[in-house]
Amino acid sequence: MLTSKQRAELRSLSNGLDTTLMVGKEGVTDMVIAEAENQLTARELIKGRVLESALMSAREVSDAICEATGADGVQTVGSKFVIYRVSEKKRQEEAAKRRAAAKAAANPVRKGAQARRAQAKKEREKKNEYFRQAAIQAAIERRRAQRGDND
Repeated sequence: MLTSKQRAELRSLSNGLDTTLMVGKEGVTDMVIAEAENQLTARELIKGRVLESALMSAREVSDAICEATGADGVQTVGSKFVIYRVSEKKRQEEAAKRRAAAKAAANPVRKGAQARRAQAKKEREKKNEYFRQAAIQAAIERRRAQRGDND
């Protein structure tokens, strides 16, 4: 169920939409419902129109499609109607776009600091590995010297 503010926002978004769903004299058929499902999945918000030859009003068509698809009716004016349903696919795409934009607009100072820290860590690890190898080599030399003395 939509709140009045959500409904008002969706109405303003629907003003620029083209009518993409047409209901003719046969009324709300399985084909109309299937097309509404496809459009709702792709766009979330669709505008439809009921032709004059149809025996149903725009409100009846809107209610029937909303009931069949699980959508919410936003607006009905004259022979046109607007319906809305949240599309998980579209939400995921928008979230991916937001993450990409946030990553691109990341703080350059922070990036530089992170790069310097990573470089310093790499150098510390390199130095530690050098000293580990030197300690191992020294231990080997001491054992050889001890064996030479004991033999």
